[in-house]
Amino acid sequence: MQSIQCSTKRVFAHARRSRRAHLPGLRCGYHEARRHAVCPHANLDCKVIFMEIILAPSNLGLRPLAPGHEPGTWRAPAVLMANGLAAAVGAGAIVPLPRPAYTPLAQPGTRLYNGVTMRAFNLELAARVADSHARGAFPLVIGGDCSVLLGALAGARRAGGVALVHVDGHSDFRHPGNYDPTQSLGAVAGMDLALATGRGEALMTHWPGVAAPLVAEEHIVQLGERENRDADFAWPDVNDTAITRIDVFDANAAGPAAVASRINAVLDRAEARRFWLHLDVDVLDQAQMPAVDSPGSPGIAPDALLAILRAVCNGGGCCGMSVTVFDPDKDPDGSCATLLVTLLGQLFAPAQASGRMADMLV
Repeated sequence: MQSIQCSTKRVFAHARRSRRAHLPGLRCGYHEARRHAVCPHANLDCKVIFMEIILAPSNLGLRPLAPGHEPGTWRAPAVLMANGLAAAVGAGAIVPLPRPAYTPLAQPGTRLYNGVTMRAFNLELAARVADSHARGAFPLVIGGDCSVLLGALAGARRAGGVALVHVDGHSDFRHPGNYDPTQSLGAVAGMDLALATGRGEALMTHWPGVAAPLVAEEHIVQLGERENRDADFAWPDVNDTAITRIDVFDANAAGPAAVASRINAVLDRAEARRFWLHLDVDVLDQAQMPAVDSPGSPGIAPDALLAILRAVCNGGGCCGMSVTVFDPDKDPDGSCATLLVTLLGQLFAPAQASGRMADMLV
């Protein structure tokens, strides 16, 4: 982390002047996806969009680590905001969602932890993401656990097809085909990629106004899995899918430029390059990021991760991002929060994007 310069004090002048501050030159997602269509944003310049942070304080997709324990990821949005996130990324608006109630008990009609509550929360999140896109904003969803990815994708799909760059230390591919839901409740934070491809309960695979699955396998890249070479790998059937998989070992051996090139090649094969970027921060090594529910080693180094994400976003077409699984309860000195704010600030800071912010997003 030594070479990443702290950006928590870098405040965009335009963000200070206006709540709906524009990030210069970013293209409207509706206009980009429909190059010859009439854009509905009559009150916005379609050549610019602004960053909008959606605070999603969910821990619904995590199982309790011990009797009476409640996972602390719901606190992450408030803690990151208190550490200067809005200023670091130049956000022009903040959209807070109410914290949903967590229970470790089974809910009627589902074999997922908090399944009914999660469905309602993700429908609200989907509406907020869709609204951001309709107004020409770039939604940055701050979770929360990985279950928020499903609502984010459901919202993004309302404006058209979408690919997925899934950056996570785990493939999150648990589904009824590789475990028995009658024996235990499913934790969606370990199932989100499977659910996004249509595997699992309809409660989390079918969404209003969106044809299932949320994302086609061939339009997904999974980056960062660290357990796939273990003899007891939990979901080996992910290897039988059309998902492009780059595990942490290959990523670290190849280097950021080669990894980004491979991801960009997948995104370029889509009919229209439009993708959601999902970052589960446990992709970082536990030496840098112990404040997650399932820390591990090896991980992708912060500098390398920043280089990969920047190169992928510089290719154009990113329509939103989710950041998940940071648990402030496991960050007593605040160093993990500082690292994340710094990383996100440098990802989105115009001066750090090689002058290509105009092409970075849609």
